[in-house]
Amino acid sequence: MIKDKVVLITGASSGIGEATARLLASRGARLVLGARRADRLERLVAGIVAAGGQAVYRELDVTRQADNDALVALAQERFGRVDVIFLNAGLMPNSPLSALQTDDWHRMVDVNIKGVLNGVAAVLPTFIAQQAGHVLATSSVAGLKAYPNGAVYGGTKWFVRNFMEVLRLESAMEGTNIRTTTLYPAAVRTELLETISEPGTARGMHKLYDRHGIAPERIADTVAFAIDLPEDTTINEFTIGPVTQPW
Repeated sequence: MIKDKVVLITGASSGIGEATARLLASRGARLVLGARRADRLERLVAGIVAAGGQAVYRELDVTRQADNDALVALAQERFGRVDVIFLNAGLMPNSPLSALQTDDWHRMVDVNIKGVLNGVAAVLPTFIAQQAGHVLATSSVAGLKAYPNGAVYGGTKWFVRNFMEVLRLESAMEGTNIRTTTLYPAAVRTELLETISEPGTARGMHKLYDRHGIAPERIADTVAFAIDLPEDTTINEFTIGPVTQPW
């Protein structure tokens, strides 16, 4: 059941994170939302509360372990527990390797990889102690196959794939009952494209997404489905994309 579960969402200020927060709040979840843009979070939480939901927020830089720890502490303080964490923050400043946009490479590693590590490190002691919990993470179809201009982005998303699978295996072996769900979205209309600074890549991706992109609510529906499963069941992977896109 979703009702009354305490759900943490990173990257919650827009796109998939925002859509998921709205959907889960409407189904009775108690939300703890984190992102860099506190003003966006404030408006989101105000709307959820006005509609009768329960939500709090905290400004969050997923690359900082202390920020992730503080988000978990906020959940414990306000709601007394943590049931689910959805690691959704991410960047996609794609470019050809020959463009040598090394600053973008390191930003993707920091957010897409270290952000996942920091979130899991923050919540894992709680999940182990209570012998229950659910970790969801947004990878990408770029975490399943290689795409030109996406060497580093895809590499970070392949990392998420491997990391989440090992988390699932180790939880089963250790008897901690931690459920895992990795999401592999294709073209979804979010602000992700705005992180692409290389002009040629940006033009190509905008054209692709304008033609095929689906709403972030489609991914939110999938997240809700995974969370709503019985506690003894996990669906470890979902690949989600537009029916018109040959991904």
